[in-house]
Amino acid sequence: MAERLTWEDFEVGTVYRSPTHLVTEDEIVDFAGRFDPQPFHLDPVEAANTIYGGLIASGWHMASLCFRLFIDSGIFGDGHVSLGAPGVEHLRWLRPGRPGDQLMTVATIADKFPHKRKNSIGFIRIHFELLNQHNEPVLSMQSDLMTRRRR
Repeated sequence: MAERLTWEDFEVGTVYRSPTHLVTEDEIVDFAGRFDPQPFHLDPVEAANTIYGGLIASGWHMASLCFRLFIDSGIFGDGHVSLGAPGVEHLRWLRPGRPGDQLMTVATIADKFPHKRKNSIGFIRIHFELLNQHNEPVLSMQSDLMTRRRR
């Protein structure tokens, strides 16, 4: 059985890096076709004539990928530590994701605090950055993830 992490196992200031992910044109078009059907996400020819000069990934695709890479990194061990999150704050799209980008999530534990009413739950405030192959940020966001605490 994989390690069962809890709130107490996370330290403020710790930085985690995910595996990388190669973004493909097919992936961009598939996501956009299902969730964000705008021409600059769907059609390389039309996208070439926009302010972006070519096909770009949906920002929602990039935010989802950022979190997926965080989960894939194994930071949460066997996955039973996460109890979800009440939301995301400070979401910023900083540059477009494009076909051929090699992306990685960098997650920094910014703070941690107990739940005000439930002793079995703690929050880990995480600052996320999705970086491309040039170490340039594609997006940044912050979330307070709810986690299990030791009893």
